Amino acid sequence: MLKKRKKARKGSYMTRKQNRLGYFFMSPWILGFVVFTLFPFLMTIYLSFCSVSSTIKGYEIKFIGMDNYYTAFFRNTEFVPALLSFLSMVIPYTFIIIVISFILAYLLNKIKTGRTIMRIIYFLPIIILSGPVMSQILDSADEAITLSQGVSEIYRSIWIFRILYSYSPDFTIFLERIFDQLSMILWFTGIPIVLFISTLQRVNHSLYEAAHIDGANEWQVLWKITVPMAKPTALVASIFTIVQLGSYDTSDIYSLIKTATNNTASGLGYAATYAWLYGIMVLLVIGAAFLIFRERKPKAVVL
Repeated sequence: MLKKRKKARKGSYMTRKQNRLGYFFMSPWILGFVVFTLFPFLMTIYLSFCSVSSTIKGYEIKFIGMDNYYTAFFRNTEFVPALLSFLSMVIPYTFIIIVISFILAYLLNKIKTGRTIMRIIYFLPIIILSGPVMSQILDSADEAITLSQGVSEIYRSIWIFRILYSYSPDFTIFLERIFDQLSMILWFTGIPIVLFISTLQRVNHSLYEAAHIDGANEWQVLWKITVPMAKPTALVASIFTIVQLGSYDTSDIYSLIKTATNNTASGLGYAATYAWLYGIMVLLVIGAAFLIFRERKPKAVVL
């Protein structure tokens, strides 16, 4: 009994020592998180309920309650349309990015000859196209394309777009916007493709062999094995894409936040409010993606 107690005390002492060493090595990150992330995070919450004005003595902070939130929704005529514009952008773009990423990852994973070269050819532009370079390309594209009756001149010459426009102008305009932003969409597919390729490479090949032995074709194998296996990865890729689109600095709501931040008279309180409402909206979209891609428990079979 005494030996067991001594071993238990020694084991608990070693555990405490390892824990202290772990916290010691993590202390720089913990300190940086508290100072540079947690404190600004809590301060932003407080500033969203305050009126902040710049004076000679510094910033004057006055608590005004929910007035900033009331202004954002009922007095500012630009915030709600910008929020709805963000939703109309992030929902279809996330769906398109995830679908394209999965298709490209599936094809890149299927290639046997020259697989490495094909991956380099595809990922090299994504690596080269950094933020400033991509912004210049998109600005040049926006200047080069002019709209005429809702459809750009570059697409009006395509007969399939003329046919679609005669049946549904709104759907044609939606397709035109997708094609106009195709370079940006492909830019956002880099990390999701890496995630999907990693998932596809970890699928047990015996499942494919068993399916083929049972007479399943490639289409059935894709929908019954590959897609369910990639579903958890689709959730991670969707969250990453939503956050990345949310931090894209060309959205209308992002411009409102920057404008309010630069307004030293009374804009910091509004900027904090806009940022919080923007963050809550992004979290709601992430929650919707979680509900779509979550693992559902199989229903119990009642005999």
